[in-house]
Amino acid sequence: MIPSDTPEIAAALAHPQWRDELLTEYAPLGERLNPLMPCIEWQVQLPWIDAILKLKRQRGAVILAHSYQTPEIFHGVADITGDSLALAQAAATCESDLIVLCGVHFMAESAKILAPHKTVLIPDPEAGCSLASSITASDVLELRRQHPGVPVVSYVNTSAAVKAVSDACCTSANAVQVVEAMGSERVIFLPDAYLGAHVAKHTQVEIILWHGRCEVHEKFTAAQARHARERFDAKLLAHPECPPEVLAEADFVGSTSAMTNWLDRERPPRVALITECSMADNLRVRFPETSFIKPCNLCPHMQKITLPKIHAALLHRQHAVEVPPEIARKAKRALQRMLAVGRRETV
Repeated sequence: MIPSDTPEIAAALAHPQWRDELLTEYAPLGERLNPLMPCIEWQVQLPWIDAILKLKRQRGAVILAHSYQTPEIFHGVADITGDSLALAQAAATCESDLIVLCGVHFMAESAKILAPHKTVLIPDPEAGCSLASSITASDVLELRRQHPGVPVVSYVNTSAAVKAVSDACCTSANAVQVVEAMGSERVIFLPDAYLGAHVAKHTQVEIILWHGRCEVHEKFTAAQARHARERFDAKLLAHPECPPEVLAEADFVGSTSAMTNWLDRERPPRVALITECSMADNLRVRFPETSFIKPCNLCPHMQKITLPKIHAALLHRQHAVEVPPEIARKAKRALQRMLAVGRRETV
């Protein structure tokens, strides 16, 4: 049953309508988003933003948004923004018992694992991840059979079931530290082959790779990177999920949070973020003096999260994420082992 005993909830049952007063009410937000979207698009998105914010307050909900979410979500309705593990940690520590996770499914699973007594909603349960779908728990068990006694480190971009049969999780920022913390001469690293190869270059531990790849980052080419540098005199920042020939062109290789820290420290006049497009759009607000040069690619799964779907998730409390207790218990152990390892920057 959907409660409708307040004017705000009753109004939210209808499709949000444009009101001229919204332009004045949300003028500061409009100024922030003005460089990121056409005026006509802002007028389409604003009624949804208004309805979501009112409904969020009525529900006592917290909205968490990944850095790859579009600006109207990232800046317009999110309470907490960041990378996948940071959002999961925020889910565990925030006061609200109702969380809307604006990201892909493995992120919502991680939030539920670390906050098992809270309700975690995902606006579109079909928002997946090519890395997470590239390996199953059965695949991991077969790798263990082929390499008895060798510990398994799984990237956080994996399902709860895969995490549950892993010894530890890692992010792109702390992968080397987690691998070395296993105390083994050999480590099975999954699922991203490019990230694993990058880790192998920075450790003496022998890395046994899986063949997964991120469908966003694997598309980048060295030629695109060189073009951005030569045409625009831009600094190149690349995510380690990119192919090795792209990483070789980069001025800096690191996780999304590490890229942000680099920008904050270096303040370059022009930069190309070789990662998902929405991240550059969102960072333009924080670093207005820096010109962000493409190439970039959009994640089709992240794009499935929209304002109308967030509104529907809140309104109907729909698409609650559940993780079977035994899987959650084992996956939480792998996540906590990662958290115990020094550096905690996120993917």
